[in-house]
Amino acid sequence: MKKIKVAFLIGVGIILSSHQTFKTYDVVVYGGTSAGVIAAYSAKKMGKSVLLVEPTLFLGGMSSSGLGETDIGNKYAITNLARDFYRRLGKHYGTFEAWQFEPSVAEKIFLQYIQEANIEVLYQHRIIKAFKENNLLKTITLENSRYVNSPKVIVGAKIFIDCSYEGDLMARAGVSYTVGREDNRQYQETLNGVQIHSGNQISEKISAYIIEGDSTSGLLWGINPEPIQPIGTGDKKIQAYNFRLCLTNNPENRIPFSRPQNYDSTKYEILYRTIKQRAEMGWKQPLHAFFLRMMPIPNQKTDTNNKGGFSTDFIGFNWDYPEANYQQREWIVQQHRQYTEGLLYFLANDPRIPKEIRDEMSQWGFPKDEFPENNGFPRQLYIREARRLIGEYVMTEHNCLGTTTVSDGIAYGAYNMDSHNCDRHAVNGYVINEGDVQHPVPKPYPIAYRAIVPKREECQNLLVPVCLSASHIAYGSIRMEPVFMITAQAAAIAAAIAIEANKAVQEIDIQQLQKIMAENPYLDGSQADIIIDNEHTNKITLKGNWKLNNERHTESNLSSCLMSEPHTPIARVQFELVVPTSGKYNVYFYCPSGGSGKNAITLTDKLPIEILHQQGKSKVVVNQQQYKKNWAPLGSYNFQKRKKYKITVLADRLEKTAMVDAILLVKQK
Repeated sequence: MKKIKVAFLIGVGIILSSHQTFKTYDVVVYGGTSAGVIAAYSAKKMGKSVLLVEPTLFLGGMSSSGLGETDIGNKYAITNLARDFYRRLGKHYGTFEAWQFEPSVAEKIFLQYIQEANIEVLYQHRIIKAFKENNLLKTITLENSRYVNSPKVIVGAKIFIDCSYEGDLMARAGVSYTVGREDNRQYQETLNGVQIHSGNQISEKISAYIIEGDSTSGLLWGINPEPIQPIGTGDKKIQAYNFRLCLTNNPENRIPFSRPQNYDSTKYEILYRTIKQRAEMGWKQPLHAFFLRMMPIPNQKTDTNNKGGFSTDFIGFNWDYPEANYQQREWIVQQHRQYTEGLLYFLANDPRIPKEIRDEMSQWGFPKDEFPENNGFPRQLYIREARRLIGEYVMTEHNCLGTTTVSDGIAYGAYNMDSHNCDRHAVNGYVINEGDVQHPVPKPYPIAYRAIVPKREECQNLLVPVCLSASHIAYGSIRMEPVFMITAQAAAIAAAIAIEANKAVQEIDIQQLQKIMAENPYLDGSQADIIIDNEHTNKITLKGNWKLNNERHTESNLSSCLMSEPHTPIARVQFELVVPTSGKYNVYFYCPSGGSGKNAITLTDKLPIEILHQQGKSKVVVNQQQYKKNWAPLGSYNFQKRKKYKITVLADRLEKTAMVDAILLVKQK
């Protein structure tokens, strides 16, 4: 950056000292999260000058810091550059798409975007001040996040985009926001505020006292002595944070768990008592089934998340984080790390833990080839929720449930309304968690553009696609990494439209934004994908007895699919398609998982599919067991514009079950 040695910069209205630097851009993106990278890339592809500001040395946020098992909701709702990201991951792993991936690979993909678009990135800088004039954000002042006594950097922009998990730019811009849970009465909701549900609870009756059954001995560590408020009561509590742990059981790549500094086994007394009770009842207690949600990702690694009532979620110890200063936040992050490392060490080493659990835990460790500068420990704390904008429109559970909808949609939410626990109490002498909600949404729902812009009287050149405007419980559904990438892309396109039209972000042509998102999804001129789902009843024809399967047979909560029973004499599904432009298309068939465990469905490994194309007919046999939860390639074929073609699934007299969900066509460039 060029040093400016003048006392006053005309048109900006700020005083610069001789050691400060200043530069201006069309768009400044704050926060190098997955959303931040996509926003910066999108703005640059729209022809704008861009600066991406990242407080650390690393890009990608949670997507490159352990969250390798993608929270999807409905795979068809993941569109645009978010879909491109998962396809780039797929290319790395030799598949069409990859929804389970290693943190280091995700980081490489994000760096690809930066390099391809030649984006300027300012690492290790964080916001300390914003200057606003006449409802326009003019500049932000940044300090070096490692060397705070270094010269300050001032950057100006026509449009600012806040892609941080905390909403730090938004807050300093002086726009309205909230922290915590709204009272149910505020938006006439049912799932907000204080909640006690069966999920994620301490399932046994565990004494809350240091001496079991003795209330005079005091409460165990981690229990809030305050009484639980009535259901639906609003407060400033937020759902628990944790680290999404990348673990490995490969001895050659494993860093064993070590005793952390300030280790205190009494912090895990609730967990010990839970395990002890189950052991006395004769329960088998596999580590992954009860205490850690260990989801496999490539190369003998996991994305390990919270599981059950006492796990990696550090319940109740994050309430101050959203509004804390940088030093306080660093302390909170370190407390979370010490808690997590202590939990892993406890499960692997405490002599009171059954040997089979200790032995299983000891097989795992941190991978040497992930986060090497951090001894294998993730860099980013999972900030599930911090500040939330109160913008032109507030998304609520009514949007998630489909009882209210919007016409200015820019992305789709599809995940459960998901809140992790917010607090832990003693009730009638026993431990109880509070705040967990897992409520399904019936189908993907549109997220309003108005939810990513502040009220127009507060700021007219700021977009907030991550800490967007939603109630606590609605945010619990929206707050997924793929969704953030799509809302960030929409924010960047909106920024370009606002700059070119010389309008406030609240006044842009929404239909123009929606048209670009739909017709130029990757911002490279390539045609949008064609997806025909079984729910597109006007485009499919059924022959035989097909059953609509609405059960959630995958952890990804994919949409419904059609299912035929084995040995059905006639069982066919015909997809009708018309392509918008002539050319060669790669054709794919989606294979649902069929579920797991005792309710698993044994899918056919010999499903014939007939493709009618410009040159004639082709038949491909798909192994549905091989492609569970993935797109099976059917080949590449030429199709002519406006001509009707048919793709037919032939499930007649199969010995095993066939499940039919969707056909996908991707035009070759």
